[in-house]
Amino acid sequence: MTDDLLPEQPDPSKYDASSIEVLEDMEHVRLRPGMYIGGTDDRALHHMVAEIVDNSMDEAVAGHANWIEVELHENYHITVRDNGRGIPIDAHPKFPDKSALEIIFCTLNAGGKFSGDSYQTSGGLHGVGSSVVNALSDHLRVEVARNRELYAMEFSRGIPQGSLQKVGSAPNRRGTAVTFHPDADIFGSLKFKPSRLFKMVRSKAYLFSGVEIRWKSALPDGDMPMQATFHFPGGLADYLSETLGAASTYAEKPFAGKVGFQEKFGVPGSVEWAINWTPSRDGFIQSYCNTVPTPEGGTHESGFWAAILKGIRAYGDLVNNKKVTQINREDLSAGGCALVSCFIREPKFVGQTKDRLSTEEAARMVENSVRDHFDNWLAADTKSAGAILDYLILRAEERLRRRQEKETARKTATKKLRLPGKLTDCSATSRDGTELFIVEGDSAGGSAKMARNRKTQALLPLRGKILNVLGAASNKLSTNNEISDLTQALGVGLGSRFNVDDLRYEKIIIMTDADVDGAHIASLLMTFFFTQMRPMIDQGHLYLACPPLFRVTQGSRRVYCLDEAEKNAVMVKGLGGNAKLQVSRFKGLGEMDAKDLKETTMDPTTRKLIRVSIDEDEPGQTGDLVERLMGKKPEMRFQYIQENARFVEELDV
Repeated sequence: MTDDLLPEQPDPSKYDASSIEVLEDMEHVRLRPGMYIGGTDDRALHHMVAEIVDNSMDEAVAGHANWIEVELHENYHITVRDNGRGIPIDAHPKFPDKSALEIIFCTLNAGGKFSGDSYQTSGGLHGVGSSVVNALSDHLRVEVARNRELYAMEFSRGIPQGSLQKVGSAPNRRGTAVTFHPDADIFGSLKFKPSRLFKMVRSKAYLFSGVEIRWKSALPDGDMPMQATFHFPGGLADYLSETLGAASTYAEKPFAGKVGFQEKFGVPGSVEWAINWTPSRDGFIQSYCNTVPTPEGGTHESGFWAAILKGIRAYGDLVNNKKVTQINREDLSAGGCALVSCFIREPKFVGQTKDRLSTEEAARMVENSVRDHFDNWLAADTKSAGAILDYLILRAEERLRRRQEKETARKTATKKLRLPGKLTDCSATSRDGTELFIVEGDSAGGSAKMARNRKTQALLPLRGKILNVLGAASNKLSTNNEISDLTQALGVGLGSRFNVDDLRYEKIIIMTDADVDGAHIASLLMTFFFTQMRPMIDQGHLYLACPPLFRVTQGSRRVYCLDEAEKNAVMVKGLGGNAKLQVSRFKGLGEMDAKDLKETTMDPTTRKLIRVSIDEDEPGQTGDLVERLMGKKPEMRFQYIQENARFVEELDV
């Protein structure tokens, strides 16, 4: 690209090979892609593009680039270009025989974002994005225009296909271009979806008003434009207006703004937000940190909602409305449509896919920044403030009424349940914080009874495999004992009588053995919930437990491993002691003692859970996959196995 050329920033020596900090060699990326991009599914495939775009966004946010271009080619290669400073190409101080570019793309935990000298805020924080994308691509080419020269280097599956080459002069060009193609050995037949990439690119442009993002696609996809340019000076306020469209709202204009942290807190960064309330649709919040989506929220979301809640309560006190004390966060989010984007230095995320922000300081900074502005906004627009307050009080009163009905119904349902030896209920009278573990067999239920929290955790053992409900007649569903017991324990009814508001537990957790039979039972249960109780999944009530297969001990130290690969990695590294490593394999949940089961699978402070969700962008694909795998047509299952059998490297028969 030759247009919109930015002048070189002062003191370019601040970003050179010495800025790239190497922490340790990249390991197991191709063996364990889930550790780095969350899996090998459609979401993970598109997350690879986000990793590269985030690097360009970091250059833009830092003030070194003002445009980014994302181009999808006809052969499903994708190119991300920017007019930033360009990746350093000089020799790395610690590895003089390698360029900094090679270190970045071939070494895990190498990047310019660890020390904080090159970027004040960045989305590509962990230093693994570029190297992981490289490792999971069958072809990747990097072009760097720097110091009026053009350099290029190519890779395949993380391995350099030659050294860094100077390919010519570039007097009117600067920045980085990365072109890659995902490896079919990892992702199978999955391909980039142009419309999904288009939405991602557009959302990035909303998050930073100082960047122009250009989209090009050689592949059509519905009504999606083949070329587009995005630049939104209004930022999140524009984004919210487009999202809500013609929906009626309680405030004529959204509460929106942007505040820097430097003046008040003495640290770099900022928060931008936009929120309005509407009776026309369910509420939502989309949050971002350093332009990276955080679908599971985190501390910045907590700080934002705390500011809104305290502000609305303070306004209620000001107008002497005593009912304002009933309002809680649930009421705010019920019809509240919110967007929150923060930029902070050295953010801490949960997992490499950065789904949840865990930086504690973010909550305080966001809350204090938003709160002052919200108080002023409410005071300045009393008409909107009054309408929002009245709506929230109605929501609170309705919630309290429903809760009272649920508590009464729950007590009544508990008395009516006749499940001797099956349902072991919890003692809590409210649904909030309660969990129902659906366990495989009575033996697992015995350990789980000892490991559970009696107040909040209930157990329902199922004997054998439940009915495959896909295509089953309705009379089979109503007469099946296991389904009847499960439906009765949940309290929601079946068929036309189903009502998700009657659910007696906040979380439903499928807890089966970590083997083939356990996976089959879990898939049958998920099929049941998907086809018969879909709102439970949509509202985030259904989870999968993650019991380990192995326990490795060394002296007084012990760790749990989910699978063989994780166990092997621990065996190589050890646990830091001199004693002999000992490995125990759990053949099933019934063989785990209560201490092991509690620590790994049931204790909320130490366990891992997987929330069962449906891709909002491609909901039809989920139904198609369920039909192929669980439907009545064996030829569809056989076809799926044939298409995916090449991914099976070992069979343990």
